[in-house]
Amino acid sequence: MKREMGEERLSGLKEQVYRDPRPAEYFQRFHERARTREPDAIYEIARVLATIVGFVVFRARAIGADNVPARGPVIIAPNHFSFMDHFFVGMFIRRRVRFMAKSQLFAPPMQWIYEHGGAFPVRRGQRDEEAFITAKGILERGGCLTMYPEAGRSRSGKLASSAKPGVGRLALVTGAPVVPVAIFGSQRVRNWKKLQFPKVTVQYGEPLTFPVEADPSRERQQEVADEIFAHIRELYTGLEEHGPRSIAQRVREQQRAMRRAKRRRTAPAS
Repeated sequence: MKREMGEERLSGLKEQVYRDPRPAEYFQRFHERARTREPDAIYEIARVLATIVGFVVFRARAIGADNVPARGPVIIAPNHFSFMDHFFVGMFIRRRVRFMAKSQLFAPPMQWIYEHGGAFPVRRGQRDEEAFITAKGILERGGCLTMYPEAGRSRSGKLASSAKPGVGRLALVTGAPVVPVAIFGSQRVRNWKKLQFPKVTVQYGEPLTFPVEADPSRERQQEVADEIFAHIRELYTGLEEHGPRSIAQRVREQQRAMRRAKRRRTAPAS
């Protein structure tokens, strides 16, 4: 019980508001922009500022960032503890990462930054087809999209027990590879108010691919979402049990072994 109470204090999150009372029409202009225009200079300004904060304040480090394809459609699927997770995911890769953000964030004055930075709204607690159409369009244009399988921030500081089916649906309909990502340490980001700044590690897993299905059943969507989330959990558990430094060393050793094996395969026979 004490541990659970401590986690609640660490998270420090306000009560969730799932339903946005504004009509769907209010958000249409954000979807239109996201479907027809790429993020502009605002994205780069936000990335630079967030990267400075990430490196200096949270000592953020990455493992396996080269697992994110340099071009072509890709879904980045991380766990979600903090509002900073968007920035932790994007600061280590060169691509402009698009985000699906809860609709409540799209209010003056910040909505202007989200709009120009390439984010688009999703009305949580409802079957928001507009958000799915926008996400699908971004991937069809070869974009890089972040989608949280948990569909919202964890309130407990622990991974959710299961994923929502949305990421499975998007992966199956588009055929885009999915990069599972574990963000370790960000559940304590809000402790900056107590001058406690956690060290954050972001580990990018190897891409997962699934055969395209034009109209997957709800069960199939959930099956794929669960598989993606299982890889996220595996990455996160490794960081939790062995520590980021040990995992980084293990990944480097695996990469060196793969390079040696590749050289042996391509070396001319003597």
